[in-house]
Amino acid sequence: MEAIPFIQIAVRPLVEYVLRSGDLNSGFSRPNALVEGTRAHQQVQRQYGEQDQKEVYLSAEIPCGELVFLVDGRCDGLLVLEDGGLMIDEIKSTSGDLTLIEAETYPVHWAQAKCYAYMAALERGLEHMAIQLTYMQLPSGELKRFRRKLEFAELEAFVHELVKSYAPYARLLMTHRGQRDQSITALQFPFPDYRVGQRKLAGAVYKSIQEKVSLFAKAPTGIGKTISTIFPAVKAIGEGHLQQIFYLTARTTNRAAAEAAFSLLEEGGLRMHAVTLTAKEKVCLQEQVSCRKEDCPFADGFYDRINGAVLDILTNETLLGRQVIETYAIKHRVCPFEFSLELAYTADAIICDYNYIFDPRVSLKRMFAEQKGKAALLVDEAHHLVDRGRDMYSAELVKRPFLELQRAYKGINDGVYRAAKAVNSCFVVLRKEADGPHQIDTDKPGALLKLAEDFLIEAERELFSPMTGGALAEKAELLLETYFMANNFLRTGKLYDERYICYTEFASNEVRLVQFCLDPSNLLREAGKSFRSRIFFSATLSPLSYFRDMLGANEEDYTLSVPSPFSREQLQVRILPYSTRYRDRDRTKASIGGLLRTVLLERKGNYLFFFPSYAYMNLIYEEVAAGLPENIAVMRQTASMSEAEREQFLAAFEAEDGVTLAAFAVMGGIFSEGIDLVGDRLTGVAVIGVGLPQIGLERELIRDYFQAREKDGYDYAYVYPGMNKVLQAGGRLIRSENDRGLLLLVDDRYLQPHYAGLLPEEWK
Repeated sequence: MEAIPFIQIAVRPLVEYVLRSGDLNSGFSRPNALVEGTRAHQQVQRQYGEQDQKEVYLSAEIPCGELVFLVDGRCDGLLVLEDGGLMIDEIKSTSGDLTLIEAETYPVHWAQAKCYAYMAALERGLEHMAIQLTYMQLPSGELKRFRRKLEFAELEAFVHELVKSYAPYARLLMTHRGQRDQSITALQFPFPDYRVGQRKLAGAVYKSIQEKVSLFAKAPTGIGKTISTIFPAVKAIGEGHLQQIFYLTARTTNRAAAEAAFSLLEEGGLRMHAVTLTAKEKVCLQEQVSCRKEDCPFADGFYDRINGAVLDILTNETLLGRQVIETYAIKHRVCPFEFSLELAYTADAIICDYNYIFDPRVSLKRMFAEQKGKAALLVDEAHHLVDRGRDMYSAELVKRPFLELQRAYKGINDGVYRAAKAVNSCFVVLRKEADGPHQIDTDKPGALLKLAEDFLIEAERELFSPMTGGALAEKAELLLETYFMANNFLRTGKLYDERYICYTEFASNEVRLVQFCLDPSNLLREAGKSFRSRIFFSATLSPLSYFRDMLGANEEDYTLSVPSPFSREQLQVRILPYSTRYRDRDRTKASIGGLLRTVLLERKGNYLFFFPSYAYMNLIYEEVAAGLPENIAVMRQTASMSEAEREQFLAAFEAEDGVTLAAFAVMGGIFSEGIDLVGDRLTGVAVIGVGLPQIGLERELIRDYFQAREKDGYDYAYVYPGMNKVLQAGGRLIRSENDRGLLLLVDDRYLQPHYAGLLPEEWK
C-alpha cells in the first residue's frame, strides 16, 4: 500500500502564506523586536491565573486530497474562563498608537488565534472556543484587547480552507524536492578530474556538513573553490543532511561565479531552485526607490499577487538570477526585490551578500530555527567577514539631522520636535565637555540610547500618520533617514558588551558618537550557530589561527589548509628591499619607479602594480609614466569608477603584439580580488608595500583591545589585515595550470622573519 504524503507546517508560516498582508514600506521594525516582543509576552503572561497555561503546544492532522498536513505551533495563552470554557490568547506588541488598532486591523492575527482555537477544541472535544487578541504598547505597557466566541464548525471550516489554499504550493514543493533528490543521486562532478587539492576540499566540506561542525579552509587561488564547496553541499542535500544552501559573498563577481557553478551542475542533470538576491537599489523597476504604494505600482497590491508569481516562477524556472526574477516581476507586477526574498525562503540554494545572514538590519528574519538547522552557510572570501562584521555590529549617531528635525517640526509636531531637541541638546553638552578632537569611553552611552528610543517612538507615530506625505514629504524623508540611524544605534546598544568601545568625534559644529565593535567574533558565532554547518573558505585565510579566532570558531570545528596545485616553476618571485614606509616614500620613489619602468621595458606583456593607497599609487605613477615609449600604455584605478569604467579597465588586458600595459591599482580594491586574467592577459604583478591599514583611531583601539587580552595587538590590527591584501593582490597572477608570471614584492620587510612567515610556500 502506497504511503500517504505527509507534510508538516507550523501555524505562523501557513497563515502568513495564505493571508498575505502588510505594506512593503516596512522599515518600521522595532529595534531588537524579538527581545522586546518576548518581554511583552512575558509581562502579559505574568497576569494569568493559576489555571491558565502559557506557551501550549497544539497540533492537528488535516487531510487535503491526497495529502495529510500536520499543523502545529505554540499558542501564547490557553485561559480558563469563569464559565469553565477555554480561550486562546494571542499576544502582539507594538510601538504604535493603540487607538489606531481596531478589531479588523490585522486579520492575520485572528487567523493565528483561530488555528490554535481549532486545535485546542479538536483535542478536547469542545463545541466552541473563545479567542482573544491582546495588544501591548511598548514601552508604556498599555493593553488593548478584542474577544470573539466561535463555534467548532466555523473554526474547522476556516482551518481546512487555509490548508486547501496552501496545498498547491505544498504539492509543488513536494514534487520538486522528489525530482531534485533524484537528480542529485545521479549527479557527477562536472569535470573529468579533480584538480590537486580539490577532492580534499570537497571531502572536508561534506564531512563538516555531515557531522554538524564548521570548517575553516585555506585553499589557494585557482583550485576551483566555488565548485569544490557547492558540489559536496548539493550532495549533502541529496543525502538528506540539508534542505538549503546559502552561498555568501562580499562581491558581485563572486556571486557570478556561484551562479556559473549551479548552471554547470544543471547541465549535468541537477534540478534545483537557486535564487540570487540583488540589492534593492539595483533591481528597483522605478526611477526612484520608494516602497510606498502611492509611488510604486509594484508595491501596491503586492500581497494580492505574490503567491501567483511564486508558483509561476517555481513551476517554470530553476536558476533564478536577476534577469529571470525581473522578467516574472514585470509579468506579475510585483516588486523584484521583495519577490526574491519570498523565493529565498523556499529555494534550495540562495546566493547573496553576507548581510542577509549576519547583519541584524537586513537579515532574513522570517527564517525559523528548524529551517536554519537544515541549512549550511558557504562563506566565500571569508577573510572579508572580519571587517564586514565590525561594520555590521557598529553604529553611529550624529548631531546635524536632529538639529534639522528640531527646526523642521517646531510648531508642526511637538512630540518629534521635543524628542529631536533632546538628542541635539545631549550632543551640545558632549561638545562643551570635550577636551580634544575625540573622546573614548568603555561604557555604553546609556543616556543617549534612552533619548534615541524616545525619538523612535515619536518618529514612528509621525511616519505612520496618514498626514505624512504631500507638503510634509521632504520633512518625512529626513525623519525616515534619521529614524533608521537611531534604530540601528539602539539595536547596537542592545549588543554592547566588553567587546565594544564608545568614541565621540568633534569637528566644527558636528558631533559623531560611535558604538564600535572591536571584536565581532561572538556576534558572528551567534548569527550562524543555528545553522547545521558553516564553511569559511578563502585563498588568504592566513594565519588560520587568527581567522578561527575572529570568525567565532568552536573547539570542535575543523581546519584545512590545501597546498597550491601549481608548480614553483610557474611563478618567478623577486623581493626588492626598498622602504615603502610613509617617512621614506619621497626618498625611495625614484628607485621604485625606475625599477618598475625597467620591468616594463625588458619584458613585454600586461602588468598590475598594487599600492596601499591612492596617494602613494599616484606618486609612483608619475615616476613610472615619465618618459615611457609609445608602445607602453599606462592606466590607473580611480576612487569612484563606474561599472562601465571598471569593465573598460579589465578589457584593456588583452595580449597584443608589441604593446605593453602597466595598470596601477590599490590593494584591497576592486581589481585586487575576484578577477581572472588568465594566460597572456597578465604577465606580472608588483605589490608595493605590505598593505598595512592607515594608522587611525579605530585601528589603534583594536590594537589596544587585543593587546590587553594577551594577543599581539599590532598583528591583529595591522599586520594580518595588511598581509591579507598582499596575498589577494599577488594571487591575481597564477590562475590556471598554464599561467606563468613574475611577482615582485617591493618592501624590505618581506625579508624579516615575521612577514616572510606569512607568505605562501610557493612565494618563498
